[in-house]
Amino acid sequence: MKKVTLLLALSAFATSAFAQTTPSTEVKVRDNGTTKVVTKTGKTNAGQAIDNTKDAAGNVAHKTGHALKRGAQKTGHAVKHGTQKVGSKVKEGTAKMEAKTE
Repeated sequence: MKKVTLLLALSAFATSAFAQTTPSTEVKVRDNGTTKVVTKTGKTNAGQAIDNTKDAAGNVAHKTGHALKRGAQKTGHAVKHGTQKVGSKVKEGTAKMEAKTE
């Protein structure tokens, strides 16, 4: 149990460390000779919105797939149950008809 907990903590730490980006700095020289230092840290608002949309689409696809699978399982169960009921009724009816003819 300790090993599992340690492994989960290590992977969470590695993931969060990987998500951190180091800021990049650029020095821009203007036409009049002055300089401007620009620091970029992480994603822009548009980039973050694209990532959020992609994640949301993935979640919707996963939920839809799960719902379809569950619906198919329920339908299969209902069909199997119905066929068994019909089969037992047919056997019962056949037995009655054979009993009458004898």
